[in-house]
Amino acid sequence: MSPANTDDQVRVIDTGAPPARYARGWHCVGLADSFRDGKPHTITVFGTELVVFASADGTLNVLDAYCRHMGGNLGDGTIKGDTLACPFHDWRWKGNGRCAAIPYGRRVPPLARTRAWTTLEQNKQLFVWNDPEGNPPPEEITIPRIDGAFSDEWSDWTWNQIVIEGANCREVIDNVVDMAHFFYVHFAFPTYFKNVFEGHVASQYMTSVGRDDVQGETAKEVGGKNVLNSEAHYFGPSYMIDNIVSEAGGQRVEAVLINCHYPVTPTEFVLQYGAIVKKLPGLSPQDANDMAVKFAGSLGRGFEQDVAIWERKTRIDNPLLCEEDGPVYQLRRWYEQFYTDVAEVDEKMTARFEFEVDTTRAVTAWEAEVAENLAAQRADA
Repeated sequence: MSPANTDDQVRVIDTGAPPARYARGWHCVGLADSFRDGKPHTITVFGTELVVFASADGTLNVLDAYCRHMGGNLGDGTIKGDTLACPFHDWRWKGNGRCAAIPYGRRVPPLARTRAWTTLEQNKQLFVWNDPEGNPPPEEITIPRIDGAFSDEWSDWTWNQIVIEGANCREVIDNVVDMAHFFYVHFAFPTYFKNVFEGHVASQYMTSVGRDDVQGETAKEVGGKNVLNSEAHYFGPSYMIDNIVSEAGGQRVEAVLINCHYPVTPTEFVLQYGAIVKKLPGLSPQDANDMAVKFAGSLGRGFEQDVAIWERKTRIDNPLLCEEDGPVYQLRRWYEQFYTDVAEVDEKMTARFEFEVDTTRAVTAWEAEVAENLAAQRADA
């Protein structure tokens, strides 16, 4: 029997399986002040439930949500001074995980301890450290300070979140190298696109131009085609800081966009995004904040466009790529370090890697497509 013609062979998708563990690293769970309302807050993350509460001095604490006494959910409890009281039997838990008091009991059992999670408050956001091996965070693995978040010259954070079901959070990470989707999904096309991976940081450098046939809201509001310069950096597996300069109609807007997520289960995650915008001179404080909200909203709509894709696509471990698709496999190799025991992290996962996509052919094709669309729009007018 003659071998099958290789020209007729069909590429089979390998869906693989999402990792059974959760990524090692800092995970942002929201704006810090949102947890300082005098109530406990339950978060479903890392396949379990955690509870966040503020001590009397405002310190934020994160504990396992289930009381070690009889399993009551501390998220339904009450903050009493520096402790969180279980709704079931009023056992009082401190932020360090120790039981401080049992109102009806003679003494607190010596083993009355629950898990207290390591936290970090940075950029007015709360982070929780996760490590399947139980190791503390290394000093060099941290979240950098964003100066604009503490300056009166910048707006306050906008903040939104979306629950993504039926997908692993690797889908978000793939966008770091996915140059082409900016044209088809986000209605702009990159004229420059470069990636750098090193250590625990993955970076994307991009200049993109708005499409004349499908202008975004920002360009409509300020007039003219939007040119965007973006420097985005993932610090660890789940927190991206994107420094953006947008120019349209002679107006320049500076912004910092946060794109972050935390896993609920291996096939469900919470996507969060927020932005601050540098206030433009000559505008009243109210007008400046209003423009910041509009600009941040236009950035946020891009995530909603991604979500629509993620909810309908399949997981694919063996993507079929062309030259202009970017270093997908190298990015995933970098990402794998966060799912690997520290002692088993391969040097190839953390070694410096640079790749610049040649956008020449893509831009030529996209300019032609935009021109055809504009001609069709004029004919229909």
